[in-house]
Amino acid sequence: MPSRTVLAVAGWAAAAVAATLTGLAAVQVIGDGITSSTEGGVLTPEQVERQLASATASPSAGPSTASHTPTPTSSPSAGGPSATTVKEVFSSPGGTVIAECDGAVVRLVSWAPAQGFGVERADAGPDEHAEVRFEGTAGKVELRVRCVSGRPSGSWKQDD
Repeated sequence: MPSRTVLAVAGWAAAAVAATLTGLAAVQVIGDGITSSTEGGVLTPEQVERQLASATASPSAGPSTASHTPTPTSSPSAGGPSATTVKEVFSSPGGTVIAECDGAVVRLVSWAPAQGFGVERADAGPDEHAEVRFEGTAGKVELRVRCVSGRPSGSWKQDD
């Protein structure tokens, strides 16, 4: 007949296994709800590759506050609102944004935080300006985009 100690250890082990499995199942269910999005902003790696390939890459700006005026490709975007839509990629220490202009109206197509950063908030437009605020261990980075002469124009600033 097993001793009380062996039974107690076996009971605790069974409870630990059950709690771990329940926790993993809950994280899976909750994680699917958190990471799946119907409003855009979160893209699969394949979608990011396609959008990056269709936009002209811009070099990231230099020091902690910078302004950045790229030279975008003025080809119409697939499925975009009109033939005058121009897309551009903007990079900052906090992350990357793909924006498009339709005349004077800007809209963020997608955004992705850099490693060590997350998205604190995003205002994707369409509006006169759009912005994403990335937050991470290196501080906060705000990336703003507006349209100048029908082309996306972006700038970012970093708060330590």
